Amino acid sequence: MKSRVIILLGSLLLAAGGAGAAEYTVAQHNKTFEKDGVKVEKMTIKAGDTVHFKNMDPWFHNVFSLSDIKTFDLGSYPQGQQKSVVFDKPGTAEVECAIHPQMLMELEVQ
Repeated sequence: MKSRVIILLGSLLLAAGGAGAAEYTVAQHNKTFEKDGVKVEKMTIKAGDTVHFKNMDPWFHNVFSLSDIKTFDLGSYPQGQQKSVVFDKPGTAEVECAIHPQMLMELEVQ
C-alpha cells in the first residue's frame, strides 16, 4: 500500500510539471528582452520550466516562437501584463516580438 502511495505522488508531481520546475520572468523593456534588468539574448532553462513574459513598456508587445520544440503566439498585450509559456521538451527556441523585429532571444532548453 505504501509503495502505491509513493508511486501515485510521483506521478502527480510529473503531471504538475515535475519536481523542481523553475519559473523565470523575462521583461520586455526598451524594445528588448531583459532578465533581472539586463538585456538577454540567450538564456538556458530546463524542460518543464515556465517563462513569464512581462511587458514593461508603454506600448504593446507580442511574443511568439515558430521553433520545433515549442510553437506559440501570445498575442499583443499592454504594459503591466504578462503571459507565460511552459517549455516542456529540450532543444532551442527562438523567441521574438512580432511588433518589434529587433527583439530576439534564444532559449536553450535542457
